Amino acid sequence: MRLPVIAAFLLLGLSAASCSGSQGAPVACGKAGQWVAPTDARAEPAEPRALLERMARQQVVLLGEVHDSAEDHRWQLHTLTQLHALQPRLAIGFEMFPRRVQAVLDQWVAGELSEAEFLQRSEWDKVWGYDAQQYLPLFHFARMNRIPMLALNVERSLIEAVGKQGWEAVPEAQKEGVSKPAAPSPAYRKSLRAVFDHHPVKERGEAAFPRFLESQTAWDRAMAQVMAEYLRRHPGALVVGIMGAGHVRNGHGVAHQLKDLGVADSGALLTWERGESCASLGKGFADALYLVEAPKSNPPRLGVATEQEKEGLRIKQVNAGSIAEAAGLKGGDMIIEVAGQPAKSILTLRAAVQRQTPGTWLPLKIRRGGEELEIVARFPLGS
Repeated sequence: MRLPVIAAFLLLGLSAASCSGSQGAPVACGKAGQWVAPTDARAEPAEPRALLERMARQQVVLLGEVHDSAEDHRWQLHTLTQLHALQPRLAIGFEMFPRRVQAVLDQWVAGELSEAEFLQRSEWDKVWGYDAQQYLPLFHFARMNRIPMLALNVERSLIEAVGKQGWEAVPEAQKEGVSKPAAPSPAYRKSLRAVFDHHPVKERGEAAFPRFLESQTAWDRAMAQVMAEYLRRHPGALVVGIMGAGHVRNGHGVAHQLKDLGVADSGALLTWERGESCASLGKGFADALYLVEAPKSNPPRLGVATEQEKEGLRIKQVNAGSIAEAAGLKGGDMIIEVAGQPAKSILTLRAAVQRQTPGTWLPLKIRRGGEELEIVARFPLGS
């Protein structure tokens, strides 16, 4: 995973399970394939045609996702096709790409690049790192219909700099044209405070939290600004934003920044596991939820963020509670071999991890400082 640590905080701290507020055994929300509209007390069935027609009249529709959920990406494609049928003047914004690769997205949509060229030139494995096969149907849909793709994100280094120094201390040249974010709502501040307090960070205390808050709102602002600028150039169009659900829920993140930028008409759609209670989410949680089955199984995950270097894969982050953490891997370690093979790329590591079955071991050779170490990552039964 290529997100900074604060991104993992946002995804973990605002997970679906933490939002339901249910106690004991959950009451199922409904049937798979059903749209429901959350209210203060419960979720009411939503008529699909009327819902999507209403969404097609918005300026922006945000489709939140869990990044490694194949079901979410299938739902996004399904929803995109319906919105495009209702509003052909469509653009699709992707959190997955930083602004500097916009020209690559333009070339892809124009049919000038192969899949391999597109992924290589957009630095997919370096910048994002999730399984490209899950996203490619979305990219092909845009290309097939010549729908503009918008690179919504900024460099990870900008978000990290804001988290360390605060917005005002970051040089203007590093801000990539991002304007000062609107102050977060009290509810967003409260939810991010819970995330901040729950997860370990290098700096603690009241001095660190405002910078953490600014880093999140700057991230939201950056994505909102790209969409708002597109709408200024193409009035009457619809922009669909593909991004992590933490930026979408309750209208706290990107929608809040869009409103500050003059884009008042936005909608928010999310998936929800049908077996989980969706009572008491509140009508502001999203315009509607699409109910999906819980995944039967997920591909194994080691739980590290890496960056390709000449000698191998440098570990930038080890996720708390992960297989990598249990194996003793640490940030800064260099993975030089995976199951006896040179760690030439993230694809080497991903393929080896995804071959693992519960109860098996994956040998890794790493360099820590000047020392080479043999480490075994154990994939527990039921992982």
